Amino acid sequence: MTTYVWDYLPEYEAERADLLDAVETVFRSGKLVLGPSVSAFEQEFAAYHGRSLCTGVDNGTNAVKLGLEALGVGAGDEVITVSNTAAPTVVAIVGTGATPVFVDIREQDYLMDVDQVAAAITPRTKALLPVHLYGQCVDMAPLRELAAQHGLAILEDCAQAHGARHHGELAGTMSDAAAFSFYPTKVLGAYGDGGAVLTADAAIDEQMRRLRYYGMEKTYYVVQTPAHNARLDEIQAEILRRKLGRLDEYIAGRRAVARRYEEGLGELAERGLVLPSTNPGNEHVYYVYVVRHPERDRIIEALKQYDISLNISYPWPVHTMSGFAHLGYAKGSLPVTERLAEQIFSLPMYPALPEDLQDKVISAVREVLLAL
Repeated sequence: MTTYVWDYLPEYEAERADLLDAVETVFRSGKLVLGPSVSAFEQEFAAYHGRSLCTGVDNGTNAVKLGLEALGVGAGDEVITVSNTAAPTVVAIVGTGATPVFVDIREQDYLMDVDQVAAAITPRTKALLPVHLYGQCVDMAPLRELAAQHGLAILEDCAQAHGARHHGELAGTMSDAAAFSFYPTKVLGAYGDGGAVLTADAAIDEQMRRLRYYGMEKTYYVVQTPAHNARLDEIQAEILRRKLGRLDEYIAGRRAVARRYEEGLGELAERGLVLPSTNPGNEHVYYVYVVRHPERDRIIEALKQYDISLNISYPWPVHTMSGFAHLGYAKGSLPVTERLAEQIFSLPMYPALPEDLQDKVISAVREVLLAL
C-alpha cells in the first residue's frame, strides 16, 4: 500500500457523519450563496484568533490578491516577499499590478531573512508579505518596525500556519491583514477551495467585502468600483465551521507525528539529514514535515521501492520560473533559496497518519540513509 504525503480519506472516515450533516445543513437552509454558514464561519474564525473581522473568499490566492488590494496595493507598487513559497503567493502580487521583490531565506528555518528586507525597500515599496512557511512564523517584530518607519502595510500569508504562534501571538494577528487558504491539504482544510482575510481594521474589511462581490457594497447591481467574484462557498464554509472546532486536535496530531519522526530519525544527523527546527518563541504546527539532505534526489529514488510517496516544497523557486523571468532575477541572485531547493523534501504528514505508516516511513528512511 502506498504511503502518501497527504491523504484525506482516514479523516473523512472518522468525521463522515458530521461532514455529510454539514452539507445537509446547507442544502436545507434555503441559502446557497453568502448565507448563514459563511457569516457564522467568518465570525468564528475571527473569534478563534481574537480578531473582530474576517471575510471569506473562494481560495487562498484571492485571499492574498484581494488582501493586498484592500491595503491599497496596485500598479506601480512593489511588494517584498520570498521566492521559497508556493507560486500563488507571487501570482497574487502580480495580479494586483504590483511587482514582487524577493529577499533570500534563512538556512535554519527556510523563512524570510528579515535582515535583508530594509535593503530591499524602495520609494515604490507598498507592502511586506511575509510567508509563514511549513507551519511556523516569520520573525515579525523587525518587519513591524520597518513598516512603521516607512509607512508600509503588512499582509501575512498564513496558508501554511493555521494555529501557529509567535511569542504567544497567533499567525494572522501580527499585521494589518492576513490571508489564509483552506485548500484541502491545509492544517484547516476544506473539501474543496476556500480562503479568508483576517483583520482588525473595519475599513479593510469593508473593502474586502466589496472586492469579493463585484465591487458592490450592500445593494445588488450597484457597483462602486469593478472588482471580483470571489465568494466563499456555503458548503465549504459549513464544513470549515465543523472542522474549526477540531483545529487544535489536528495540530496536536501533527505535532505527535513530528515527535515520532524526530525520535526515529534524529540520529541520522550524522548522515547528513537535517530535521525541522522550531525557532525560539514559535509554536510549530507542521503543515508539512520538511527535511533536507545533499543527496535528496538519490534518497527519493531509493524510497520508491518502499512505496512511499514524497513531496518537494518547493523544487523550483518562484524567481527561477519562466513565467517570472521578466522580473530579472539571475541564477545565483538568491543563493540560499536556490541551494536549499535542491536539498529539501517532505515526509508524509497529516494528523490521521496511522502509526504503522509512520513507522514504515521511519524505517525506510533509516535504511536508505544508512546505505548511502
